[in-house]
Amino acid sequence: MFGISWPEFLVILLVAVLVIPARMWPDVARFLANIVTFVRKMIWKITDVSEQIKQQIDLEKPIDDLIRTTTADVLDGISEPIKNIKKRSKKNSVARKKTGVGRK
Repeated sequence: MFGISWPEFLVILLVAVLVIPARMWPDVARFLANIVTFVRKMIWKITDVSEQIKQQIDLEKPIDDLIRTTTADVLDGISEPIKNIKKRSKKNSVARKKTGVGRK
C-alpha cells in the first residue's frame, strides 16, 4: 500500500488520533471520503479510456493486415515481371554469345 507497511500505517493512524482534536474528526472523515470518491472516479475514467483505446486498436488491426497483404501482393506483382525480364535478357545475352550475333 504505497510503500507503507501495516505497522507504519498504524503508527501514522495513532499519531493522527492523538494530534487531531475530536471535534475535527467529522471534517477529516468527510475529507477522506472525498479523496476516496475522487480516486474511484479517476480509476473508472482511466479504465473507460483504456477500454476505448483497446477497442480502437482491435478495429484498426484488420485494416493494418489488409494494407500489409495488399501491399505485399502489389509488390509481388511488380517484382515478378521484372524478374522475368531479367531472366529473358540473360537468356538472350547467352544466346547472342553462343551465336556470335551482335559482335563487331
